Amino acid sequence: MSNLRAGLVGLGMMGRHHARILSSLDGVDLVAVSDPMGDPHGVAGGREVLKSVDDLIKTGVDYAMVAAPTAYHEELALKLADAGVHALIEKPLAVDTPAAQRITDAFAKAGLVGAVGHIERYNPALQQLRARLDNGDLGDVYQITTRRQGPFPARIADVGVIKDLATHDIDSTAWVSRSAYVSVSARTAHKSGRPHEDMVAAVCDLANGIITNHLVNWLTPFKERLTIVTGERGALVADTLTADLTFYANASVATEWDSVAAFRGVSERDVIRYAFAKPEPLRVEHESFRDAVLGKPGATDRIVTMEQGLATVAVASAMLESAQRKETIKL
Repeated sequence: MSNLRAGLVGLGMMGRHHARILSSLDGVDLVAVSDPMGDPHGVAGGREVLKSVDDLIKTGVDYAMVAAPTAYHEELALKLADAGVHALIEKPLAVDTPAAQRITDAFAKAGLVGAVGHIERYNPALQQLRARLDNGDLGDVYQITTRRQGPFPARIADVGVIKDLATHDIDSTAWVSRSAYVSVSARTAHKSGRPHEDMVAAVCDLANGIITNHLVNWLTPFKERLTIVTGERGALVADTLTADLTFYANASVATEWDSVAAFRGVSERDVIRYAFAKPEPLRVEHESFRDAVLGKPGATDRIVTMEQGLATVAVASAMLESAQRKETIKL
């Protein structure tokens, strides 16, 4: 069987990483790249840098990776869908919910494989976290907390911290918990002089009763990427910067003080940092999408579908609306 013919749209900061993976992916040939701004990082590898997605489509690609700014996702995705080209689109799927819905509908109508590049799902720490939650390691899960903080990335110009960073946590939280968001209450701040928000604090409810809270900003002079899941048997802490997963076990506290004896507290017990394989998340993401395009059994369960990407955009939009109105938004 011949290799899949892949195209890459966008050769910026993210595009250069996608080019590296696509150029070495088994069963795939990167045959075309396009970016109207040229090739600033020199990743085209001798290929002609096409000026538009229309030119890329004419090369006869089977699928495309879209790594262009979010503002162009809808235009590019609809052209690919109309041409019958499968597509993996960088997160977020689109700038707002209506645009994300139009993209999702177009790919569904065309019977194409469409996915969203929520790379954190493929982080080994979160993969292990989800497996352990499914196994019941924490028992009843009470809360999921995420902290995603760090300095401002110069590559971002068209969205704020919610669309750029919080979408990682929205998607991964819904994924590890296997539950949808039902309400969002958020507050934002603008501290760096940009038109978009650079800080958000949000408290949300999931359909299965889990409480979530997300702290995300571009104002912290160190990077932090944590997901903390608290349950009846302890807590699991996933650090996606180091791809580590640590379990903090509960130990029941006996007390003879009558006034607090009725309170079932916990104390520290064993702490375990798990050892597991740590493949590169971006490569696993591309392998999963390749397999989905090829129709391999179970492959569609390993991609972030456009329907799931649409749900994430809807929650992110609700965060912005909640902050603007200073009200809890029901989903």
